[in-house]
Amino acid sequence: MAKGQEQKKSDEVQSLHELQPNAAGVDIGAREIYVAVPAGRSTKSVRRFLTFTDDLHEAARWLKDCGIESIAMESTGVYWIPVFQILDDYGFEVILVNARHVKNVPGRKTDVKDCQWLQHLHSVGLLRGSFRPDQDVCVVRSLLRHRDNLVKAAASHVQHIHKSLTQMNLQIHNVISDITGVTGMAIMDAIIAGERNPEKLAECRDPRIKADKQTIVKSLTGDYRLEHLFTLKQALQTWRHYQQMLRECDVEIENHLKEFDSRIDPNEPPLPPPKKNQRKHKGNGPDFDIRAHMYRILGTDLTQIDGVSSLTANVIFTEIGPDLSDFQNAGRFCSWLGLCPNNNISGGKILSSHTRPGSNRAAAALRLCANSLWNSKSYLGDYFRRMRARQGAPKAITATAHKLARIIYHLIKNKTAFNASVFVEEENKHQQRLKKCLINQAKSLGIQLIPAWS
Repeated sequence: MAKGQEQKKSDEVQSLHELQPNAAGVDIGAREIYVAVPAGRSTKSVRRFLTFTDDLHEAARWLKDCGIESIAMESTGVYWIPVFQILDDYGFEVILVNARHVKNVPGRKTDVKDCQWLQHLHSVGLLRGSFRPDQDVCVVRSLLRHRDNLVKAAASHVQHIHKSLTQMNLQIHNVISDITGVTGMAIMDAIIAGERNPEKLAECRDPRIKADKQTIVKSLTGDYRLEHLFTLKQALQTWRHYQQMLRECDVEIENHLKEFDSRIDPNEPPLPPPKKNQRKHKGNGPDFDIRAHMYRILGTDLTQIDGVSSLTANVIFTEIGPDLSDFQNAGRFCSWLGLCPNNNISGGKILSSHTRPGSNRAAAALRLCANSLWNSKSYLGDYFRRMRARQGAPKAITATAHKLARIIYHLIKNKTAFNASVFVEEENKHQQRLKKCLINQAKSLGIQLIPAWS
């Protein structure tokens, strides 16, 4: 066979393995990106573009000229966001790839080889795109994450307030539970205004404060210094500035939530009353009724689940979206959350089954919910305590979070209300297993158990 015929046959065989012939790969950087297209589409199969907006538009037009339909890129920090948005506006199918799945680049590692490797893997169908909710959900998600950063920043200034008070030996923050409450703010405003008499400062005490007036007077007898008063004033002003920013952020979030379609008529059936043991969020909680919005958008009230709050429901919505149609079943949903065993099997032997490391915000919220079930008298609380006694706290938190994820998946997908009675059968099975275990233990010790009759 001639050399030219062999080359032609080799090209035909290679094309049979290409599931996506019109695929491109993009290596993301802070200042520049490298774009690779299939050979023969342009004079250069790899081009370098700067990350300025005009250059990104030029890259998109070049990809159009090359006949590209689908593009793969790594989700590198936040640098991928403007590239993704511009390419998406041009009509490309853009997928984000987990960097762990494409790190096995053969040979020397360069930006050029990275983008070529991405293009090759994507063309033969070896890359899976990461889940990303719709753009309108991403807007709320960005605002919520920004709000979390504001809360953390405000908390740091509360620590600065505590430090300034401690340096002046004012122990009021050790007497009242919340220095940023009504009593604490009134006292600090009076101190900054020039008041130093502990008796008069104690008159700012709210009647709901449990500490008596005499204790508050003793805590307000301190060593006032100008430098510490200055730092206290600035810390207090900064904290109030962040509180104003939080209120503005809440208004923006609520305005976007109002634009989402309702998956259920909030009047039929109406929003069920909150659970008796469910505390109302104070302090850093939003200023609007987020529970009603989540009920309308998700089609079910997730707060009826033990341990799940309205803030948790909001985190789940912003990270996943109003429906779970992208996940075929509850198992895949839990796998995406990272709450399933990540089996590492080689030669028929399980090398590891630990859950994979990750920073999924929805999974972190569910873990917090699971940990809060320690004192719950429900079936979920019993399950958590049983797992904790058997396997320890970390595994118990993960197992309970996995169970919560399955419940949430069922409620959102089917738009059904939470019904605790479905766990009665599971509880009966557990009681039967426990009874059988006790009988077997007693029998092994030569003891016969006699049931007590009421």
